Amino acid sequence: MSKQNKKSRMKFSLFAHMERYEASQSHRRLYEDFLALCDIAEEGGFSAIWTGEHHGMDFTIAPNPFLPLIDLAARTKNVRLGTATIVAPFWHPIKLAGEGAMADVITNGRIDISLSRGAYEFEYERLSPGLDAWTAGEKLREMVPAVQKIWQGDYAHDGVHWQFPAVTSAPKPVQEPHPPVWIAARDPNSHEFAVANGCNVQVTPLWQGDEEVENLMQKFNDAVEKNPQVNRPKIMLCRHTFVAKTEAELEAGAKALSDFYCVFGAWFKNDRPVADARIKPLSEEEKAEIDMFSPEKMRANHVVGTPDEVIERLKVIEDLGYDEYSVWLDNSMSSEVKKKTLELFVKEVVPAFQDD
Repeated sequence: MSKQNKKSRMKFSLFAHMERYEASQSHRRLYEDFLALCDIAEEGGFSAIWTGEHHGMDFTIAPNPFLPLIDLAARTKNVRLGTATIVAPFWHPIKLAGEGAMADVITNGRIDISLSRGAYEFEYERLSPGLDAWTAGEKLREMVPAVQKIWQGDYAHDGVHWQFPAVTSAPKPVQEPHPPVWIAARDPNSHEFAVANGCNVQVTPLWQGDEEVENLMQKFNDAVEKNPQVNRPKIMLCRHTFVAKTEAELEAGAKALSDFYCVFGAWFKNDRPVADARIKPLSEEEKAEIDMFSPEKMRANHVVGTPDEVIERLKVIEDLGYDEYSVWLDNSMSSEVKKKTLELFVKEVVPAFQDD
């Protein structure tokens, strides 16, 4: 499997949202917990912090990722700050170009912008009634080159989904020629679109295991080989990660990931009642019936293990050619447990990937 001249050591980043599993949790406290995780990532030398965009869902609270990233810019010095992801169909190209550039100005050139077509029908129904995944993908592919050209200036657009006279982003980004753009990719066409348009690639196997990690890397390498005129972009793997030292802790971590994916699946299916931004809770009996999200499969498929076990798993990922590994910390565990596992990752896993 070709690495396409990938030489540097794999970097680490943090991917996290605010998550509200209990109605008793205050949103302010959840944000403070989120900031605490970001502080650990900055102090631990992570390359980036990523947070996403979701609407009307206490499961992943992130109505505009630029807002917390700008707040983080005032609290941090070195870490890059990324949207993972902007849901392209919910934005206008001029609005995204301007707000992305303004965020880049405020953060003094630390913004990365990752985009996707979105995933939740719940959000489509409320922000863009009638939108389907195919049309959302079309909007993503139309938006990316449009935003890049608006940053350049005096660009008029006559597309399928948007039409507007010549316009220039005001302000323009600090970074030249513009902030790095990433595309959340899964199918081969998405990889090829990203590479052909000079974008980096963000992938996640979700609940699937190492075979899918290899499969996603192969799709990226195939896209690079089909576009020899383009310099190899970066590829980031975002994966649920839980590191602990005792078997009891690891079992609890696997159960927390099982709970997360059961709720994720329920939101994705969009067939349960939602009240006050919270989905009707699943019973333990309902969760037990979802075999693909069982704690045993979560333990096997995700990076769940002792520091030595996690290092071994991550070295395989690095050897595949991934440039960045994003520690995905969304799960149903308490903030204190999340902080503990992230601190252990920083202390005992990260040093194994640093050159002498």
